[in-house]
Amino acid sequence: MDLKQIHDLIKVVNKSNIGEISIEDKDGKVTIKQKEEHVTVNSVPATYAAAPVAMAAPSAASSAAPAAPVAPAATNLLTIKSPMIGTFYRRAAPDKPLMAEEGTVVAPGKVVCIIEAMKLFNEIESEVKGTIVKILVEDASPVEYDQPLFLVQPE
Repeated sequence: MDLKQIHDLIKVVNKSNIGEISIEDKDGKVTIKQKEEHVTVNSVPATYAAAPVAMAAPSAASSAAPAAPVAPAATNLLTIKSPMIGTFYRRAAPDKPLMAEEGTVVAPGKVVCIIEAMKLFNEIESEVKGTIVKILVEDASPVEYDQPLFLVQPE
């Protein structure tokens, strides 16, 4: 099972009432569990097993450091998170306008940023409707999988 298929499964679980799904094939087993708007992916193959362990420490450190994003989350803000590891860009090209700024109204399907991964530029679309109130990542910065990128006030 490739990364795109796993991301597609995460989207299906997010948009449904499925609490947990497990899929096993020749490459390994993937289990996706949903808890209060959070999806956890556990992967067994050796090629994937080392990466989540290595990423857990930096994510924990980075989420523990900024106390400000934790407080607004309690005020009913939604988070747009990175679906992959890569480099975060707010523009499609250096001479193009910003895709999203604080105050920008977003809806499902609206492109809010680009993440470059392995020389591929992936458009990241909003899955929520609302107004961006905070951009949590600097332009041209590296991002981790599931790292919060934007805080959105739902409409």
